Amino acid sequence: MLNTLTHGHEGHPPIVIAHGLYGSGRNWGVIAKRLSDSRFVIAPDMRNHGESFWSDDHSYGAMAGDLGEVIAAHGGQADLVGHSMGGKAAMVLALQQPDAVRSLVVADIAPVAYTHSQMPFIEAMRAVDLSRVEKRSDAAEQLAASVEDKTLQAFFTQSLDIKGKRWRLNLDALADQMPQIMGFPEIEGRYEGPTLFLSGGQSDYVLPEYRARIRALFPRARFARLPGAGHWLHAEEPRDFEASLRAFLNHVS
Repeated sequence: MLNTLTHGHEGHPPIVIAHGLYGSGRNWGVIAKRLSDSRFVIAPDMRNHGESFWSDDHSYGAMAGDLGEVIAAHGGQADLVGHSMGGKAAMVLALQQPDAVRSLVVADIAPVAYTHSQMPFIEAMRAVDLSRVEKRSDAAEQLAASVEDKTLQAFFTQSLDIKGKRWRLNLDALADQMPQIMGFPEIEGRYEGPTLFLSGGQSDYVLPEYRARIRALFPRARFARLPGAGHWLHAEEPRDFEASLRAFLNHVS
């Protein structure tokens, strides 16, 4: 099963948070701890990320199955939040195992294929000479040669095992599976539960033309945007993200 971080009391209603590509459960620590006042928060490391197992299979069917196992281990039903890649895995689980998902929040992603590539970031991480890295800032300095955004530099270095001189990311598998990661599987079914698509106002990941496809799969979908945020909306506007999430969960309770 996936490695998981938990926050709060197990007697509270469970909520599972699935991180995005190159992330980990640790990335959600601040929001998870704040939500733990009323929820039992489970933040897994997705396969090929963090402390979870590595696999050549990084398909959304496989990742959805992983999330299903986590939910099964914590009572069999949970509210489910997923960002980006994690959002696609969460959508697939909701479509395949709707009884496991009490409600669904999809953060800045849609059930469509995207044409841009995340490969430049893999190449940037591969280019880091880990033998010269004694602290995270050393890796960030090297990443700066191809990744200008300091926020992204800091984000990537969170997945660095400095003592082990290795990335806690299966870069080879992620590179090999990149077409699947950027795509979305052909899948039948509908998820009839309450669903929120929460997007960054400065992001172009969830365009108006995607809404027909979204509503075909998720007929109870609602849409909201955080005006000041981009794709990394939970990191850029954590308090607004938390407030939107709480409002939605309180509404469906």
